[in-house]
Amino acid sequence: MASRLSFGLGPAGSREESNPATRRSPTSRDPRPGSKEAEYQRAMQRRAIRDAKTPEKMKQVKPVVDDSLTLQGKKDKIKSNLQRLAELGKVHPENRYQDLINDIAKDIRNQRRYRQRRKAELVKLQQTNSALNSKTNFYNMQIDSYNQYIKTCMDNLASKGKLSKKPGDSKAKKSKQVSQKYTAARLHEKGVLISIDDLQPNQYKNAIFEISPSETVGVFDVKAKFMGVHLETLPLEYQDLLQLQYEGVAVMKLFDKATVNVNLLIFLLNKKFYGK
Repeated sequence: MASRLSFGLGPAGSREESNPATRRSPTSRDPRPGSKEAEYQRAMQRRAIRDAKTPEKMKQVKPVVDDSLTLQGKKDKIKSNLQRLAELGKVHPENRYQDLINDIAKDIRNQRRYRQRRKAELVKLQQTNSALNSKTNFYNMQIDSYNQYIKTCMDNLASKGKLSKKPGDSKAKKSKQVSQKYTAARLHEKGVLISIDDLQPNQYKNAIFEISPSETVGVFDVKAKFMGVHLETLPLEYQDLLQLQYEGVAVMKLFDKATVNVNLLIFLLNKKFYGK
């Protein structure tokens, strides 16, 4: 029994390994046809089962290599890509692509470090996102509060405008808010109207503006008639005028024709409708 083992592992075996004619090259076919391909297909099946059980949020980025390719197909694609990289001077076949192999080995060795770094960055991003959501909720609540405050102020202004109090009267009497009509010439004298496109100042007496409160608090309906032509009613929001005043906007357009002074228009509305 010992002689048989000695014979099987003896010099003859060594000569067979050292004989160039019998030694298998790295690129030669596997002595068992299809064995590597079968093992590759089993590995792909195991990956597919694992991916099917993995939640969508935890799945990694889809690989750029098509899993439908056979093992030999992937080998051919790798060879083709290496040839293209060599033509571009990115890899060097002379050293058997050692630089590329070193880079791959470095990535594999640092996988844990990369994973920890990505996890720390993800935690920071989640914290930042949570803080931004909290600030968004806070500012939305602030906006709601400011809108409610502005609505209350507008209601108070409207109620003051509906009440008139004469000297000697102990009680305020309700007076209906009526529309205010002005010629363009009159508004020009007050400084509210600056100019009207295509009209000369001596023609302003032929242009009429009518301002009346609408059913919505803080909104006025402005009607205009230029040279006998009625224009479409323009809704004018008091809050928009205040915003323009806050932003330092001095003038604005009405009906895309009339240029008015924002501050003096606010003053006119306050005086005629809000009793200020």
